[in-house]
Amino acid sequence: MGAGSTVILDGGMGRELQRRGAPFRQPEWSALALSEDPQAVEAVHAAYIASGSNVITSNSYAVVPFHIGEERFAAEGQALAALAGELARRAVEASGKPVRVAGSLPPLFGSYRPDLFDASRVEEVLSPLVKGLAPFVDLWLAETQSSIAEARAIHAGLPKDGKPFWLSFTLKDEEVDEVPRLRSGEPVAEAAAGAG
Repeated sequence: MGAGSTVILDGGMGRELQRRGAPFRQPEWSALALSEDPQAVEAVHAAYIASGSNVITSNSYAVVPFHIGEERFAAEGQALAALAGELARRAVEASGKPVRVAGSLPPLFGSYRPDLFDASRVEEVLSPLVKGLAPFVDLWLAETQSSIAEARAIHAGLPKDGKPFWLSFTLKDEEVDEVPRLRSGEPVAEAAAGAG
């Protein structure tokens, strides 16, 4: 895509799965549908493509110990990530459209919880996700990151495969002051400068 092109991303997977009646509960959240109703995941991808999305995102956001548990992640994390990537790729191929697949790399230790970030475990949690997703994705998307440290650790842990790295942060929405801040308290300007 050239400079100035508009890119339309898909919407949330979890809420759409829930709205459609797919298996959905806490703590597994959207990962539950990967094992219990993968066709629902593929159908959501197909609907986003039909709606005009240029990029769809793998349903791997909840494929982390925080959601599926340490034991299940150790046993099935890479296979679930691979399934998430495969379902997205299958939806793209079925559409015949030039849609890219973003490999979702979530906060590794809990959404909106920069206090849970554990730098010593990044490789342990990130590696199965990357290995599972890599054959199916066109770019890497570190989603809703709460701190600069975690975003940097994820970026550093990616393979040198030439795939673009996209990054999104989540911001504090309570106790707001004049300076927009990540949930870690770091200024957005500092995060933006570090992402460049």
